[in-house]
Amino acid sequence: MTQPVTIIMIEDDEGHARLIERNIRRSGVNNEIVPFANGTDAMRHLFGADGSGLVQKGRALLILLDLNLPDMTGIDILRQIKENKHLRASPVVVLTTTDDSQEITRCYELGCNVYITKPVNYENFANAIRQLGLFFSVIQVPSAAT
Repeated sequence: MTQPVTIIMIEDDEGHARLIERNIRRSGVNNEIVPFANGTDAMRHLFGADGSGLVQKGRALLILLDLNLPDMTGIDILRQIKENKHLRASPVVVLTTTDDSQEITRCYELGCNVYITKPVNYENFANAIRQLGLFFSVIQVPSAAT
């Protein structure tokens, strides 16, 4: 039995966060959304008190990540997620105002699945979220060996 996907939204702009959530709902996705307004709180949630990420073992997560956060860069968060054995399989959608081609290339090299520049074309965004949701509905995440 597969677990429902939890959407982790790391976005410091409250207006953007509301707009993103509204458009996720409008696209028919009803999964739980756990919002974070800064990287520190998001990292604490994702990696747990011991920093290992074991707290997320076996959980299906979709991470929406802004690169420009008040306390750390989204690049650092992306790197740490993709280097962690418990989190690296989680898809990461970067949503940011940065359209610099080097930054985009860097995000893909680090393992982001989708890079979307704000202001977001919400039809494309909703389509990307639906496709990732479909991915989760047909793929069962194998449990890591203990």
